[in-house]
Amino acid sequence: MAEDLDNNQEVETPVDSQQEVAQVPQKKTYNFVKNEDFDWDAFEAEEEQNSEKRKAVEAMYDKTLATVAAHQVLNGTVTSVGSREVSINIGFKSEGNVSISEFRYNPELKKGDIVEVYVENEEDKNGQLQLSHKKARALRSWDRVNDAMDKDEIIKGFIKCRTKGGMIVDVFGIEAFLPGSQIDVKPIRDYDIYVGKTMEFKVVKINHEFKNVVVSHKALIEEELEQQKREIIAKLEKGQVLEGTVKNITSYGVFIDLGGVDGLIHITDLSWGRVSHPEEIVQLDQKLNVVILDFDDDKKRIALGLKQLTPHPWDSLNTEMKVGDQVKGRVVVMADYGAFVEIAPGVEGLIHVSEMSWSQHLRSAQEFLKVGDEVEARILTLDREDRKMSLGIKQLKPDPWLMVAEKYPVGSRHHAKVRNFTNFGVFVEIEEGVDGLIHISDLSWTKKIKHPNEFTKIGQDIEVVVLEIDVQNRRLSLGHKQLEENPWDVFETLFTVNSVHEGTILSIFEKGASIALPYGVEGFATPRHLVKEDGANAQVEEKLMFKVIEFSKQQKRIILSHTRVFDDAKKAEERTTKRRDTAQAAPAGKPRTEKKPAINLEKTTLGDISELAALKTKLEEGNA
Repeated sequence: MAEDLDNNQEVETPVDSQQEVAQVPQKKTYNFVKNEDFDWDAFEAEEEQNSEKRKAVEAMYDKTLATVAAHQVLNGTVTSVGSREVSINIGFKSEGNVSISEFRYNPELKKGDIVEVYVENEEDKNGQLQLSHKKARALRSWDRVNDAMDKDEIIKGFIKCRTKGGMIVDVFGIEAFLPGSQIDVKPIRDYDIYVGKTMEFKVVKINHEFKNVVVSHKALIEEELEQQKREIIAKLEKGQVLEGTVKNITSYGVFIDLGGVDGLIHITDLSWGRVSHPEEIVQLDQKLNVVILDFDDDKKRIALGLKQLTPHPWDSLNTEMKVGDQVKGRVVVMADYGAFVEIAPGVEGLIHVSEMSWSQHLRSAQEFLKVGDEVEARILTLDREDRKMSLGIKQLKPDPWLMVAEKYPVGSRHHAKVRNFTNFGVFVEIEEGVDGLIHISDLSWTKKIKHPNEFTKIGQDIEVVVLEIDVQNRRLSLGHKQLEENPWDVFETLFTVNSVHEGTILSIFEKGASIALPYGVEGFATPRHLVKEDGANAQVEEKLMFKVIEFSKQQKRIILSHTRVFDDAKKAEERTTKRRDTAQAAPAGKPRTEKKPAINLEKTTLGDISELAALKTKLEEGNA
């Protein structure tokens, strides 16, 4: 071979069979110096051996490169995380870049993490490998979601936005629903603070038909709290003081989170004083110390107290305070039966409605006091052991009944106000605390009154006469008709038996009729005495002549008859006719004497006329 080479021979540069030829190599001219001592055979043998080694190394390198095909999902390793892109090595000859926005659900992504990628293209126009993490997640999302639910696995998700009733969460590229009730164990007042956050969740429900996924963050918290709850419950004891956080406030109490276990402070255990609403004492998320008052056998219902951590106000009440002392306070609670007055923080006394006024006409305490009123009262009873106190307001004024006998002697006249009715009379008030009763029989001398409301009205003024006083039982008997003289003394001489008077029928009932007579008096006639001369029955408002057949001054009763008027006249006429006929039939020679029929005529003297006129005037004034 050496002999064939010439000093000016042109030789082509060898080309490696494993490399791609970008262009045809140019021939170069080499000037060789002939060395007859060079071992060309050994050189060629070494070149052949190196070629075989090179092929072996190339084969080994080819094995390190992954076989990549487009549209498949592979696992890759994060090699770098930039502000815009994430570089991922999938074992190909070049790395691929993925937008950082596809990893927003995982803000903790770092170099070395293994992630799934979808090969969109082996090379783009720049020779760059094209990958997508979002598409890889979408292709495997349903399998992973189902697998996470089956294995009760904890997964991560990115809260994208708020929606009606909850939030939308990106889980493996799927939009899952996070109900508002599943965000936390405590009520959430602001959902917007969770938007844009990455949180851990559990898949709680999958609807394969509609491709709906429901996740929960609350389930993770509950698992942790359940463990804490078991530890806390095991250590609970009555009287134990714990620190808690106000979790919820209701009208009846406050729920306290004791670190996974909830307890209730009833509104009555918040303060020794009166509390209208728990918000007056505590606020949401406030931390405070509470004492365990009681719990059930399973320790699921825990009663807590706040006021028990402070001394009872009754224990520090002035030891010199006693019955009869005058105190000041504020009305804190009203009831129909009385008012509760706070005379010191947490120390209350009851003013019963009967102790508010000497008057007996207060129907409820609201007519006298209202919440917030500042009042002065006298201590009536004081029980420090039972922590009870009764107060009175009326005791600040003298008892009016102590002076009743002097101020309202029997026979004295006074003005009173009608307060109440009963079937048997009228209750009136002469002054505050002094009441009296006018019996229905003492309202009028002449009128037949069935109920007091026919005579007067509640709230009206009425003049009365004191008839009887019972100071011990606080009773006062009054009369109204006694303001006038008893007209029945005159009626006794006017409406004599068999006297005839004109009357008007006021009403007709089963047993008879009520008849209005002159001077405002009423009489009564039975049905058989209401038959007229023609046989017809008398009617209401009909004016007829009536004969008095019975008069009772004691019972104030006049019994009348219309029938007797014409019946007695007929009988008298018949007797007259009979005597006349008898006289005419008498023997001759005897003188005939005629007797005049006895007619019952009332003779009225001048004294009677003047007395009746005066009585009529009084009655008319009384009726007016």
